[in-house]
Amino acid sequence: MTTLVIIPAFNEADAIGHVVGDLPAGRVDEVVVVNNASTDATECNARAAGATVVREPEPGYGAACLRGLEYAASVSPDIIVFLDGDYSDHPDELPRLVDPIRCGEADFVVGSRIQGDAEPGALLPQARIGNRLACRLMRWIWGAQYTDLGPFRAIRYDALQRLNMQDRTFGWTIEMQIKAVEAGLRIQEAPVSYRKRVGVSKITGTVSGTVRASAKILWTIARYAVFETPVRKSASSIQAESAEFA
Repeated sequence: MTTLVIIPAFNEADAIGHVVGDLPAGRVDEVVVVNNASTDATECNARAAGATVVREPEPGYGAACLRGLEYAASVSPDIIVFLDGDYSDHPDELPRLVDPIRCGEADFVVGSRIQGDAEPGALLPQARIGNRLACRLMRWIWGAQYTDLGPFRAIRYDALQRLNMQDRTFGWTIEMQIKAVEAGLRIQEAPVSYRKRVGVSKITGTVSGTVRASAKILWTIARYAVFETPVRKSASSIQAESAEFA
């Protein structure tokens, strides 16, 4: 099974080399850094670390992830891993997310910072509150058993294709988690470590970023709670395909 890592990055020149360099040797087939309109040396440093670099000029986390998926279509990996480029995630913990998929036990694994070891001050209060509210709403509406909207996650590529991801900004992570439940994917969480990021967060590090991200997450929940999504699929069908994949 081949594994492709996608790292959206906006002005992460000081961190991106550490992120790429800490991925475990022999567990990743290719690393793609999506330069999301950076104005610093992010692209140069990513290439120096051994990553493939593609560009997405439209600012937005989801836009960068979708650009990464366009590249993925050219190589058709079995598993895709997403993680942030700010070095807050621990890339060496990638096997915790990938192994349940490789063993045929899961289709989608979210790294939970809540269940794992978060360094004091790494997960800001506004992020904890937002996570708790979003996960509680997903539990009430969909019966989903998430504890986090963690950006470090792994998913079978064929399953991800069926989710028909659309969001181009802050709603990307929760859209994926909602659609995974709607599609009947086998979902797990894995405890992951989390540290203070390199530099200042573009989202929770500012008041405006926090407000915009929170509004988009709540809107995304409301949107999929009210309108039927196009990814509904029976659990038995998903499980049959998963068994064949394994």
